[in-house]
Amino acid sequence: MSILLNVASIAFGAIVIALALNDVFQSVVVPRATGRRYRISSYVWRWMWELWPRLAWLLFATDEDRREDFLATFAPFMLISLLGMWVGLLIVGYGFVLWGVRGGILPHNASFGTILYFAGSSLLTIGFGDVAGRSAFPRFVSVLAALSGLAFLSITTAFLFALFGSFQQRETFVVTVAARAGTPPSGVNLLAIAGYSRTRDDLSVLMIDAQRWAAALMESHLAYPVLAFFRSSHDEQSWVGTLGTLLDAATMMMTTIDGVNDGQARIFYNVGRHAARDLSHYFRVEIEDETVGIERSEFDHACDRLAAAGYKMSDREEGWRRFSGLRSGYASRLNGLAKLFEIPPLQWVGDRSAIHSEPHGDVALSAAKIRDYDRNGEESA
Repeated sequence: MSILLNVASIAFGAIVIALALNDVFQSVVVPRATGRRYRISSYVWRWMWELWPRLAWLLFATDEDRREDFLATFAPFMLISLLGMWVGLLIVGYGFVLWGVRGGILPHNASFGTILYFAGSSLLTIGFGDVAGRSAFPRFVSVLAALSGLAFLSITTAFLFALFGSFQQRETFVVTVAARAGTPPSGVNLLAIAGYSRTRDDLSVLMIDAQRWAAALMESHLAYPVLAFFRSSHDEQSWVGTLGTLLDAATMMMTTIDGVNDGQARIFYNVGRHAARDLSHYFRVEIEDETVGIERSEFDHACDRLAAAGYKMSDREEGWRRFSGLRSGYASRLNGLAKLFEIPPLQWVGDRSAIHSEPHGDVALSAAKIRDYDRNGEESA
């Protein structure tokens, strides 16, 4: 019976070690989207994110700033927690393996706590020497634990540098777009400000930069999903809102405005829609149906603003038909991502329940939740 228990202990420990190392490999090393099967971290992330926003609304239901601050702590907290979880799993796994061969470990008759201490000191390469293996297999396991610890430390250090580098690149462009599209940004504001400031010729350059940004966003956030939970450092800005702002601007350039060079906008539309589709699929955003996501009156109001900014507008009916067709390809997915990540709603992007509860839904949002974005956009333009 004792032999069977020792074999079971070794097998259980080996399974825990394999699960932990596989999780680290899939989450940190593999530079592409990976599946969730046998990945403990994916289940932890999902469960914790279901709890965290509910706790934020429970604690700070009437204080939007503190609620946003609380939500912003989720990604850093979980990142550190996962690193600790991986280390803990490796220590427990090696502890069970060593417990199965405790007869070859000095001192004799060591408790399970002492064996865990030996596994932890081996993994972290501390090596005090007060507990040591006296036979070949325990020595081999302790060396293997040390190799795992060194590899884990080097890999996660590089991972953290890559993670924060990608975050800074993402946010630099988010701030740049906000400077062009007002705060909070929107596609209509972006085009209107360009019209009033006579920088329409710069829109093609912006769309080229947006192509690179959206491609990098898609690759980095699929390879390292933790990035998607990192919130922007500035109020009323987010990567979801920026992607929606640029897609709305590109779509309006393609469908409702005459006399602008929309070649680069068309290329960005393909890249941005691809990003919205892949990210919503990876994060399992439920899409009931693909709709345009706005009312016809909101579109008409946007066209009036752009005409006032000096743009030559195409036929309104034809423009709406083309606009609604193209926007249906990404609107529901962006709104789903905004809902998932608790992104504060922007003009045309995010929670629209407040819009339909107001008498003038095209220009007014619930004052209890967000500002009058359309009015603010006109002032900044």
